[in-house]
Amino acid sequence: MSSFGRLIPLTWPFIIIFFFFFFFLFLLSPALAAESDHKYQPGESVVLWVNKVGPYNNPQETYNYYSLPFCHPSGDSAHKWGGLGEVLGGNELIDSQIEIKFLKNMDRTTICPLHLDEAKVELFKNAIQRSYWLEFFIDDLPLWGFVGELPSDKNSEDEKHILYTHKNIIIKYNKDQIIHVNLTQESPKSLEVGRSLDMTYSVKWIPTNVTFARRFDIYLDYPFFEHQIHWFSIFNSFMMVIFLTGLVSMILMRTLRNDYAKYAREDDDLETLERDVSEESGWKLVHGDVFRSPRCLVILSAVVGTGAQLAVLVLLVILLAIIGMLYVGRGAIITTFIVCYALTSSLSGYVSGGMYSRHGGKSWIKSMILTASLFPFMCFGIGLVLNTIAIFYGSLAAIPFGTMVVVFVIWAFIYFPLALLGTVVGRNWSGTPNNPCRVKTIPRPVPEKKWYLTPSVVSLMGGLLPFGSIFIEMYFVFTSFWNYKVYYVYGFMLLVFLILIIVTICVTIVGTYFLLNAENYHWQWTSFFSAASTAVYLFLYSIYYFYVKTRMSGFFQTSFYFGYTLMFCLGLGILCGAVGYLGSNLFVRRIYRNIKCD
Repeated sequence: MSSFGRLIPLTWPFIIIFFFFFFFLFLLSPALAAESDHKYQPGESVVLWVNKVGPYNNPQETYNYYSLPFCHPSGDSAHKWGGLGEVLGGNELIDSQIEIKFLKNMDRTTICPLHLDEAKVELFKNAIQRSYWLEFFIDDLPLWGFVGELPSDKNSEDEKHILYTHKNIIIKYNKDQIIHVNLTQESPKSLEVGRSLDMTYSVKWIPTNVTFARRFDIYLDYPFFEHQIHWFSIFNSFMMVIFLTGLVSMILMRTLRNDYAKYAREDDDLETLERDVSEESGWKLVHGDVFRSPRCLVILSAVVGTGAQLAVLVLLVILLAIIGMLYVGRGAIITTFIVCYALTSSLSGYVSGGMYSRHGGKSWIKSMILTASLFPFMCFGIGLVLNTIAIFYGSLAAIPFGTMVVVFVIWAFIYFPLALLGTVVGRNWSGTPNNPCRVKTIPRPVPEKKWYLTPSVVSLMGGLLPFGSIFIEMYFVFTSFWNYKVYYVYGFMLLVFLILIIVTICVTIVGTYFLLNAENYHWQWTSFFSAASTAVYLFLYSIYYFYVKTRMSGFFQTSFYFGYTLMFCLGLGILCGAVGYLGSNLFVRRIYRNIKCD
């Protein structure tokens, strides 16, 4: 076993890194390269890509553009397949074959005559009643519009639904590059069975002085994200951190100093110790049990390892988003998240393997498999249910089978081997027990304490302050994801994430101290759940947001909203729980290192 453990760290890192480095470059290339840097010549063709349609109030309920009886291009149309993140985001770009030439204005031109029968009228009426919007792309810039409009008198049966039949495309350019695109819908016509409508379009080119580097700024909602309340929330959370860390430091340092002085006096005065043993209380009394192996060690080590990986992953993705402006590319954030998640899997194995071995665990392969599969399989289970619903509805949100295969290949041939490598390295490098105090053979009975010192209450109360430090930022994140806004203030997110980490550690340390002072040495799971309960409050907030802040409806959108939210809350809970446990572990080792143990 030892030779196997020494061999793998020497050979596998180089093989895996070099082999899969080029694979990831190939995987990322569709998302990173592209039309967005294309320079056009006068008269060169510019492709109008049609993407999707769907109810405006239900962002995830999207369908293929040609699921409505619009004008179909003649013959087979080219498809634009982006990166992995674009496919997972529910995008399917199809060449509309509408003729657009660079710098060439086009007057009203007919795309095709649309003959309305009863089936087509019903499809369009249903789309208009549900406020269907449509999305196009030109040079990787999006255009949006609505399919039609309801009659002015919704209660009148004589009024007909209105379909927009003319698309006016306005394109702004700077020299040989496209800077901005806009779509206006005109020529509304009533829907009547047997009527023939001419579907038309026009193109107008307008010069602009906006540079290519700034062309995406028009899609950013500065008044919303950089509103005074956003700055105030960051300042408020920052002041909370200063106050909380100062309070925790002052209380714990003063209390611990008094405890150390008390225990030092008792150690020096054996007669006093024997006389007052019945009145003695405090965290020192459990020094023989505090480092006892926790219940369900294999599960705890797996979630702590996974949470440590997620914490590093979130920090890494935020930094990459700040540096690389990932919000510009379709699906770039999702692709970056998946790639970084696979490459950081060795960290989860290292933390989990080291922790499992330090506590005397023997089935390290079982621990490694659970660590590598716990969070991915939870997400896979939720995603499988949502994908089944999407397939039933015929939505673009359904993940193609080929994409599932790619994700499984990434997990099986990249994520899993790196997790195995991290586990072996963690067992060899950090798996040796180094507890400050010796664990006694017979466990000490835990005395009954008041209700507010029980692990369940400590766990529930522990998530309140961390949630309070992030819930305003969560409002902006939810709004950007569910209400068609581009989230770009990753600097704010970085500050909030660091604040969350600091507040979580401080609150968990306080809870752990109170628990140990109550002579309850089962602090491991309590510290984890105390921090992980932040996700419970976030999920409760998401329920409030769904019913108060959105107008989503229907089984499809409701299931996708709560499915994605549950997935996000599970990740956040594991992340915060791991941070809380690791912080409490350092605190416990620190305080027991400075006392005299039997």
